[in-house]
Amino acid sequence: MIWEPERLDDQHHLTEADPGGMLLAVAASAAQVRTGYRVAVEAGLPGLAGQARPRAVVIAGMGGSAIAGDILAAVCGRGVPLPIVTVRSYQLPGWVGAADLVIAVSCSGRTEETLSVATEAVRRGCQLLAVGGADSPLEAVARQASAPFVAVPATGQPRANVWLLTVPLIVAAAALGLVQAEAELFEEVAKELEAISHRCRPSSESFINPGKTLAMELAETVPMIWGTSPLSAVAAYRLACQLNENAKYPAVFGELPEANHNQVVALDGPLAQRDVFADDPGHGLRLVLVRDTEEHPQVTRRRDASARLAHERGVPVSELAAEGEHPLVRMASLIGLADYASVYLALGYGIDPTPVSAITELKARIAE
Repeated sequence: MIWEPERLDDQHHLTEADPGGMLLAVAASAAQVRTGYRVAVEAGLPGLAGQARPRAVVIAGMGGSAIAGDILAAVCGRGVPLPIVTVRSYQLPGWVGAADLVIAVSCSGRTEETLSVATEAVRRGCQLLAVGGADSPLEAVARQASAPFVAVPATGQPRANVWLLTVPLIVAAAALGLVQAEAELFEEVAKELEAISHRCRPSSESFINPGKTLAMELAETVPMIWGTSPLSAVAAYRLACQLNENAKYPAVFGELPEANHNQVVALDGPLAQRDVFADDPGHGLRLVLVRDTEEHPQVTRRRDASARLAHERGVPVSELAAEGEHPLVRMASLIGLADYASVYLALGYGIDPTPVSAITELKARIAE
């Protein structure tokens, strides 16, 4: 597979190489926000306002569904009066009990790990809320437990439905008083994603298209992606995962200040040594800083110092900056761009971004 940047401005190639319609799925992010809000309201989630606040909120999910829990925790922020934890496993932590709310999220409603946790939550007497595909085993678990269930009309891959799965969680958190999120906020998020889709549209040429530009920067490098706040760290993790699944591409995720205590040393390693005059300079490191408007002052100093350190060693640096005031808007501004970049990177390599053959094969082997 060879990187050919001219492919990104070849409209025929962008259509033919994306038979699963991943670019269209990313472009539908704004519609997902609006639909997610509608189905959450129809499922009665605003009615949670009349219930006692749980001791903790535990989100159970895997892959593209689990990231919804990470987004929820980041949007609620450090001031939230209870822990919000994402569980990516078959089992609940031992401390989870009847005083806690477990939110099971599965795009298909059939994810075995999530079903295991949801069933365990019911057995322990936890409050349960489920979000997933209609007429699924997850809905059956929720109905049997007389728990709220939000049926989401998801299509395609779970990672392409992140906003459809996330918005009901934000609506539930708002009802519980964990975050300020009125109907107007979700429309603002949708408009932010629409603006990103306009700037990153396939017909927009590479030199003015931020999604294509980022893809070209990442190509033929090993991205080391660092978030500079809890919120931008989630966006950084999302970018790494999207590069993995859409572009079948490796990426390293980190968060400041922790990455300054380990990953930064890679700037002195073999992948940081690039011979720009060689016929094939190799796949060297690229530092990607995912910035937020709300950073600890010391983290800002670390970010600037890290960028200088990389430049001095010949390691290129890319920066993504969050935009907007509300945390959910800032998250959308980062994830929207990241999603486009990952798809364009795949298409620049001539890779179909939709299939995840290795995951499918792994599941088949486990089922044997």
